[in-house]
Amino acid sequence: MEIIISILAGIIFAVAVYNLLQKQMVRIIIGTVLISHAAHLFILTMGKLKRGQPPILTEGITSYTDPLPQALILTSIVISFGLTSLMLVLAYRTAKENNTDNMEQLRGKPNE
Repeated sequence: MEIIISILAGIIFAVAVYNLLQKQMVRIIIGTVLISHAAHLFILTMGKLKRGQPPILTEGITSYTDPLPQALILTSIVISFGLTSLMLVLAYRTAKENNTDNMEQLRGKPNE
């Protein structure tokens, strides 16, 4: 199961890098969101996927799931949501002020 999730995380990461290299701001934002999702999947697979086992120790349970990756992912989801919100607001404001979302046009003309 870890192999399949790792391959999926790699594919999502590749799609994210492709979107980060585009010229439109919305596609760049989608790329950053996809990178964060790929990182979430990667952290989840690093914690070893164990199905049906509790993340806490109680009487009579000998094997349990490590709760640290789940806590890290939860924190990462909150941070990526805040970052995505900020980038969307900045992209909206930039597109409204400059009437474009193309990064080449926003960069301006080089000095000759």
